[in-house]
Amino acid sequence: MRVLEDPIITQIIETDEPHTLGSAAVAAAKLLLAGEVVALPTETVYGLAANALDPAAVARIFAVKERPAFDPLIVHVRNLEAVREIAEVPSEIEDAVTKLANAFWPGPLTLLLPKKAIVSDLVTSGLPTVAVRVPSHAVFRRVLKECRLPLAAPSANRFGRISPTTAAAVEKELGGRIPLILDGGACGEGLESTILRVTRPPGSPKAVLEVVRAGPVTREALKQFGIVKKGSREPRPDAPGQLSSHYAPTTPLRLLAEGEGFSPEPGKTYGLLSVDGEPGRLNLSDFAEVAVLSPGSGKLSEAAIRLFALLRQLDESGVDEIIAEPVVEQGLGAAIMDRLRKAAGCG
Repeated sequence: MRVLEDPIITQIIETDEPHTLGSAAVAAAKLLLAGEVVALPTETVYGLAANALDPAAVARIFAVKERPAFDPLIVHVRNLEAVREIAEVPSEIEDAVTKLANAFWPGPLTLLLPKKAIVSDLVTSGLPTVAVRVPSHAVFRRVLKECRLPLAAPSANRFGRISPTTAAAVEKELGGRIPLILDGGACGEGLESTILRVTRPPGSPKAVLEVVRAGPVTREALKQFGIVKKGSREPRPDAPGQLSSHYAPTTPLRLLAEGEGFSPEPGKTYGLLSVDGEPGRLNLSDFAEVAVLSPGSGKLSEAAIRLFALLRQLDESGVDEIIAEPVVEQGLGAAIMDRLRKAAGCG
């Protein structure tokens, strides 16, 4: 395995035109088939992709990200048929899985299913389940078509850092560590996928949908497909993105409680992650830098898209501490609050 202290040249290829997308996808597929890692855009965040069937390639993901081996990865495939090549779909949940796939794939929903032996144990961190999803981003789908491989792809950043939603953010994190970044523009969702465990207790007329990680597919949107419940915290990660401290800036972040005020300490500088830019209970003059999730409106959809980019902006502003306002914990707000709690180390 390459020694990461020896930097390599990282090429960035734009994919904004059909002809450039085709050639970029071919270049990425060649590297992936050769066991390399490549940064690719998805509709959620940029991912660091490798062949999920090649243990050495998967190990390269962990090395590049400096990610602990006990934190499992999500595998991306083209469709439900490709899911069945790497995972079992037990008969008792087959109907629920098919309905979820028809409703949300391609898209930001990940399912935990029993793994097949073909998938590297490094991908699942030795767990019996594999996290799988079908991405909707045109660039990632074109690469999947070219390489015809299931691709393990966690977020394309160093472990625990803020997830990247642009190619420029990937370059800041992993430039000199990976050979190629495909630039597909800013990600459309901005938050990592919803992760779901599907079960059906004996005798139950409905499937149970356990939300292991909140994301763009909300609890409200899932209710018609089964009984929705919140996932419980396991002593070790049993799905990606489960560590209590994650998505974190290097600058300390404090998440205010609903209705909580703020008093600055003399001699310290602060940045504010504001919901709508309105003063509310806070004095905006107390902050050297203010980043607004949804200017003037507080729309959760806009806040989700802007969250990671603004966290990165505040992290790079040079303030001593970031103060984050809470959002309403409904719909996408649940996913945003999950990421903010983990950024603050209290997830």
